[in-house]
Amino acid sequence: MGWAGPSRPNRTDELGRLSLSRDCGKCGAAAVAVAGGLGLCGECFRAHLFGKFKLAVTSNAMVRPTDSLLLAFSGGPASRVALQFIHEMRSKAIESWDASNSQALPVFGIGVAFVDESIMCSKPKDEIEMAIEDIKSIVSGLSAGVKAMHIAPLEDVFSTESEDGEGRLKEAVDMIGDDTGREDFLRCLRMLSLQKIAMGNGYTKIMLGSCASVIACHVLSATVKGQGYSLPADVQYVDTRWEVPVILPLRDCLAQELTLLCELDSLKTQQYLNSLSNGINSLVASFIERLREENPSREHTIVRTAQKLKPFSFNKFSADGYHDFLPSRLRPKFQKVDSDESTFSETLCLICGSPFSESELQNLEGTKHKAQKNIDLHTAHCCQSCNFQIIPSSENLNEHFFSLLPKLWTKRVDTISASHSLLRPNLVIFPCFQMAAIGDPAGQLALVHEEEQYTSGHCKANSRVTMKF
Repeated sequence: MGWAGPSRPNRTDELGRLSLSRDCGKCGAAAVAVAGGLGLCGECFRAHLFGKFKLAVTSNAMVRPTDSLLLAFSGGPASRVALQFIHEMRSKAIESWDASNSQALPVFGIGVAFVDESIMCSKPKDEIEMAIEDIKSIVSGLSAGVKAMHIAPLEDVFSTESEDGEGRLKEAVDMIGDDTGREDFLRCLRMLSLQKIAMGNGYTKIMLGSCASVIACHVLSATVKGQGYSLPADVQYVDTRWEVPVILPLRDCLAQELTLLCELDSLKTQQYLNSLSNGINSLVASFIERLREENPSREHTIVRTAQKLKPFSFNKFSADGYHDFLPSRLRPKFQKVDSDESTFSETLCLICGSPFSESELQNLEGTKHKAQKNIDLHTAHCCQSCNFQIIPSSENLNEHFFSLLPKLWTKRVDTISASHSLLRPNLVIFPCFQMAAIGDPAGQLALVHEEEQYTSGHCKANSRVTMKF
């Protein structure tokens, strides 16, 4: 897509370079943008982007009529366009519902969440408050339809009944010595905050404004950080590994396109609270920007290449009856999913949620059998990238660092540790049993009899017993 807004010089020359015509290729009006090598007027350009958004939502069954969506709003162009488009889709759905005789299906609801990270920036307090008020006014400026506006300080995920989260957040971030690690850690906390808001207010999906430009940067930066195995999980339309599933309807739109649309439609944005970065992510973003200057389609090329990687089982909605609301022409696309693939069985990183590779799983299993302290289990439940960039390199600091982390992260590992402690006496009392953990969500443990008889004569060889705790 090529820029052609009034803020850029030589608009006509740039259009001439990127398009064969300075007229809109659809209606013949004066072109203001280029998409796919075709000049488009403002109205056709907007329809082009809205069509991409709507196609992503409908063809991937992102939104059901019974859903309650939580839109993650940062104030930037991408989330601003996502808010505008999903609001328009809901308005049209309400019109159809009003005109329907049966009114059998309800209309999905929308809420907006803004994660306030101002505690991590050094800007004046009054300017921060003004920026937050601008964000509130953007959301309230929409016509009726937004369910609620949630503003959650980032430190809330660290808060406990007896302790304020601000000090814990700052101390944890200060213990991370790597600039890239700090930035990635804050990104993980942002997702945790969104999950907390969604679970606490009954939302069924979280919509992010991640566009093709952002995903292209993530593809390269994840590769540099050694996250190649988990990369396919982050570039799909749907991600159900979280308690509340995440959807990315703007995956096929470029940041330049979204920014231009905000200018053409006079959509107010607020990016004052955006923080600067000095790590790998910033370097990759600069590199992508240079590639874009040479060829505007490079970002799409990077994303399309990453899409060829095999997605994980959690990159689709697979619940029984989930797709019943779809039109009959779309339903077969989802009903062909192998039932074995629909079972979520990945082990995820405690901090970033990345699925474990084979080597990371082997290390985790080995640690489970020989771990003497909780800190060993906590470290083993983190991927190699988090161990390298986020967790302090000094072993003396590790235990304190994990004690600062949000309990929503650490309680799962603490539960596993407690289960292992409870089962150790059983290994002594029943020497003929070999313990074999089955990693299913129900937390079941299988006791497999070895091929020998118990002294009482009551054990049969190779029989299997499943116990729930």
